[in-house]
Amino acid sequence: MKISRILHAGYVFESGGTQILFDPVFENPFSRNCHAFPDVAFDAQQIRGLRPDAVFISHLHDDHCSLESLDLLDRSTPIHMYCLFDELFAMIRALGFINVQALTVDVAVPVGAFEVIPRRALDADVDSMFQIRAEGLNVLNVVDSWMDPETLEQLKPYAPWDMVLWPFQTMREVDVIAPSRAERGPVALPEEWPEQLQALAPRYVVPSSCQFRQEPWSWYNHALFPITYRQFAQAVGEWLPAARVVRLNPGVAVELTAAALTPATPLPWVLPVGEQDVDYAYDPDLVPPPTADIARRFAPLTADQEALVLDFCRNGLLQRYEDMELPEDSYFAAPCVWQLSVYDHAGQVQQFRYRIHGDRIALMGDEEAPAWLTAIPMAKLYAGLALGESLTSMYLRIDGAPADADIVDDPLIRCLFNDAIGAYQAAQLRRLTEKQ
Repeated sequence: MKISRILHAGYVFESGGTQILFDPVFENPFSRNCHAFPDVAFDAQQIRGLRPDAVFISHLHDDHCSLESLDLLDRSTPIHMYCLFDELFAMIRALGFINVQALTVDVAVPVGAFEVIPRRALDADVDSMFQIRAEGLNVLNVVDSWMDPETLEQLKPYAPWDMVLWPFQTMREVDVIAPSRAERGPVALPEEWPEQLQALAPRYVVPSSCQFRQEPWSWYNHALFPITYRQFAQAVGEWLPAARVVRLNPGVAVELTAAALTPATPLPWVLPVGEQDVDYAYDPDLVPPPTADIARRFAPLTADQEALVLDFCRNGLLQRYEDMELPEDSYFAAPCVWQLSVYDHAGQVQQFRYRIHGDRIALMGDEEAPAWLTAIPMAKLYAGLALGESLTSMYLRIDGAPADADIVDDPLIRCLFNDAIGAYQAAQLRRLTEKQ
């Protein structure tokens, strides 16, 4: 079985003349501003010449399901995706793919020499994992999900696993959105990992997923990614003395047999750029820069784009908020004054203050001090409205939220992402359709 890394959670599996792609992303940056780490480029012409026997997509997130990457593949390629929302399947079909199938947990999919079995992840409404079997070998691709306890019991009888692709990086999304609430100091690896990996007893462990950073200037690069490759390898070595930790950089390939793991021919269409054995550098004491400084990093919007953002702040946001159902335990169930600060490319701010009570919201003056503060660059608010940009790359920041409040209860977060299924892929589809 030949296993090659593409990028992030993307892999190529080959055996007996069969080739399968998992979560293929052929873009750098991907998801708008996830920059490959280590840096790579892609040969699009060679990718267009690929004829994989199938593509498997673990879930709908844009760093796993990218229509601009799928657009490079032959439209007869079977696409198998785990997703509970029909909209995503419709978009892939609209791109021209003629064989698009939904995956069902624990139902095996035979593809040539392979058998691929989707397994339940902890967040079963979103994620899935893959058990991949060929040549008498068993590989578990955990993608970037969390292990469900019942699934672990289901997988134990297959131990020892030949290889586990384990998501080694725990991103601190909430901590960069609300840095005033972030805990200081070094970050320990999740306490459940030793027991889970010991139960699987793999021969080889690949630190999987991640392999990206934000823009080179971004403070997120030292705040969002707390675990190093070195720390992970050291910990796994202590938990599993008989196992071998194998780092697969983009393009790198190995051949797995029952007896050994050996280097194989790299993917010719993944082009390494510069140093590849780079590592993360987490700084728990980093002071985040003001949102005004971050906003200056982005190009100015056009007049029409700026008008769209300001109209949303004055009108669209209010309508979206009142159209949503407020969670019973919401902080905003009680009367609250919320302030939204929007910074343009020059670092100038426009502030909007709202009175919120339950599912009612109204613009107000500055007669009362706000209890909840949200700040965002205007360029990123536009990207969230028109381009489907994800929350983790929008540089949205929250201050003043009480310690017991849920950060995702923030009114802007809810208005942008409540029921926003496939917004990123929908924006991709519009761009791709306009090119035709």
